[in-house]
Amino acid sequence: MIRYALRCDRDHAFESWFQSSSAYDSQVKRKLVTCPICGSAKVEKAIMAPRIVGKKSRGRATPEPVATATTPEAAPSGPTSLLMAQERELRTKLKELRDHIVKNADNVGERFPNEARAMHYGDKEHRPIYGEASPEEAKSLIDEGIEVSPLPTLPEDRN
Repeated sequence: MIRYALRCDRDHAFESWFQSSSAYDSQVKRKLVTCPICGSAKVEKAIMAPRIVGKKSRGRATPEPVATATTPEAAPSGPTSLLMAQERELRTKLKELRDHIVKNADNVGERFPNEARAMHYGDKEHRPIYGEASPEEAKSLIDEGIEVSPLPTLPEDRN
């Protein structure tokens, strides 16, 4: 995962996480990266200071702190707190969506591309499914007109 500082054409600054730099480039090209404040899809990377580990702490790099607020008094105020609240709400909704899919669809695993094709072409009865597909397989399905979408994943799911 990589975190980028971003800025929209209306000069709103925000941060977002991406699987890789190529994932960022792909999402920007498809106008999937939008400003959480104004919704503009004209977004570019902002200058971001690198994290440097000094000689004394080399090998002991600690993870960046994560801001948490358990009470309204402890919550920061201003634009940052709005973004944090929006991010928490988005993560909650993505988790609910994923949980709903997992609960109500059949996990067909690596057979996903074949199962999706069979249903699309009428060889099998339609039903909700999810499973695994490589990026190439997913693109091929999309090129054939078969609607597919990745299951939402969140950084905490990787731990």
